[in-house]
Amino acid sequence: MHLIITQMETPKTDKDLLVEGLKTMGITLFLLFLGPFILHAGFSNPDKPLYIPLVIAGIVICGLAIYFGFKGIRTIMNSLFGSK
Repeated sequence: MHLIITQMETPKTDKDLLVEGLKTMGITLFLLFLGPFILHAGFSNPDKPLYIPLVIAGIVICGLAIYFGFKGIRTIMNSLFGSK
């Protein structure tokens, strides 16, 4: 009885795509701190004229943080396991 052993090719990590995903996660980290900070500044001063713009900007930045978080995770997963 002869046993034939073949090597399986392992998929390589796309390093350029991985770096792009990590940069996106860096942007996400920055936005995760900036959004709540601006939102808190807006809610702390309801009698100031910049109340509404600060609250709106804080909510938008928090939404962008969520978007960039999903985008970064998707990019990192594509770099590790292959793209579509």
